Amino acid sequence: MAATPGMGPWDLAALRKPPPFEVIGETDGLKMILYQGEPFMGKPTRVFAYYGLPERKGGKVPAMVLIHGGGGKAFPEWVKRWTKRGYAALAMDLAGKGPDGKRLSDGGPDQGAEAKFAQMKHGLRNMWTYHAVAAGVRAASFLASRHEVDASRIGVTGISWGGYLTCIVAGLDDRLSVAVPVYGCGFLGQNSAWTKTLADLPPQERQAWLENFDPSRYLPNCRRPILFVNGTNDFAYPLDSYQKSYRLVRGPRTLCVTVNMPHSHPHGWAPKEIGIFVDHHLKREADLPAFTRAARRGDVVEAAFTGPKPIIKAQLHTTVHHGPWRERKWASRPLSFKHNRIRATLPKTRPLVYFLTISDQRGATVSTEHEVIE
Repeated sequence: MAATPGMGPWDLAALRKPPPFEVIGETDGLKMILYQGEPFMGKPTRVFAYYGLPERKGGKVPAMVLIHGGGGKAFPEWVKRWTKRGYAALAMDLAGKGPDGKRLSDGGPDQGAEAKFAQMKHGLRNMWTYHAVAAGVRAASFLASRHEVDASRIGVTGISWGGYLTCIVAGLDDRLSVAVPVYGCGFLGQNSAWTKTLADLPPQERQAWLENFDPSRYLPNCRRPILFVNGTNDFAYPLDSYQKSYRLVRGPRTLCVTVNMPHSHPHGWAPKEIGIFVDHHLKREADLPAFTRAARRGDVVEAAFTGPKPIIKAQLHTTVHHGPWRERKWASRPLSFKHNRIRATLPKTRPLVYFLTISDQRGATVSTEHEVIE
């Protein structure tokens, strides 16, 4: 099937319909469900997921779609983090497995490298990304159909490969009100942990993969608020590809880049900025702080910021090291600020990469874009 420009190979009208599902059990207050997936190798599939609800006093609640990364699964503890925050939440498995970690008889593709990159000969609709994105959009359709959920207040977040998928889903599904990709981004063919894998594909297959499954094709469609969370030294999604990705977004975007942020599911769902950001957009609570301006003239950087809570810390982060982003050493130093203004003098060493961060009294931190000075 040929892809629709900007929409990819998915039948979005079909994916927006509430998927048939079956409740197969309950554990720790969470329902275990199987919902309709896309056909795989000509056979129908179902997707396993945990679905949870918060304690309610009546009325509809906001909801979150939770998309795991490589080596991950449907994490019940992730769902519980969001139900305790007042959300309905659904976390699905993207490896064709059930709650016991075993293959479902009607499961979709596994999440290994073969399924992600080397199945193109079987057609776009048998690729892992095709199935994973469809599962994410259908998860939003499931949530929107629930009488206890406010369909106008649904968001999505994902970690690593789940962050990659979140970038695509956020560009495809305009029903979503907020998105938070953690680590994941686009431009995988230019610089990522999989650049060589993609380069080794037959040219026609590589081109088809990049045209259909790289998030850079879909991020320009994203007009809902989006928070990008990553580390300076991420092994999979480096800062150059990251910057190219978030610059494609046409809606409001916020950055939270942390020096040496570890890469894992627990580290990916832990940042408090995620909950604060989502609470602001889905529950009208206090937002993150924000940079309103940042500019450099020579060696001097000046920035202005705002925020609903007092700012207690500002920092300058720099690296003068060359080579792969994941191997660079960063230095951080505190900055003084006054009247919501920051002025910093940069080191004179070149080349230099720098960015600024501010943190409020909640410990919530946001970043400027990084700049490379050759």
